[in-house]
Amino acid sequence: MKPDKTQRPTPGPIARARRKQREPAPAGSSAPPVEDSLQWVSARLEKQLVRDLDARAEKAGITGSDAIRDCLALGLETFAERDGIPGGRTEELLTALDGVQAALDILGPPTFGLLRLVAHWAVQAGGVKMSEEELLAEIRTVGADEWEEVFGETERTLHQKPHGNGTDGRE
Repeated sequence: MKPDKTQRPTPGPIARARRKQREPAPAGSSAPPVEDSLQWVSARLEKQLVRDLDARAEKAGITGSDAIRDCLALGLETFAERDGIPGGRTEELLTALDGVQAALDILGPPTFGLLRLVAHWAVQAGGVKMSEEELLAEIRTVGADEWEEVFGETERTLHQKPHGNGTDGRE
């Protein structure tokens, strides 16, 4: 026998506990209670999505409806925020990041190799009174401090500089 789709399932203990936790509208308020402000919506979902929603609800200790509401609200908020970023700008940023990654792939390994060789040669020549590993650690510490200083100054300069025509932050 098929279940009657017009009849709502009996809420479980989590749903009953959650309903008790909801605060009623303040006295004299025209806002309807939370339960009265909700509307039934039906949707067909893929099995994996339903499993993910159920797992999220169980982990958070909330009902399936609350999990769906939370996910929908987050998704709509994400879409609303995304509307402020032009698609072309997103692609431009991704392309720029790909370029930075390619530059690091080219420059990174030789830089670290050079660092290791200089430290090795300095220790072998007797020019320093520490081990190769100690020299490498010192070089990395000083380099990280210098890097942070340069980028800190650059970031401050960018934040102080007025943007060009105001369209996309570039002059």
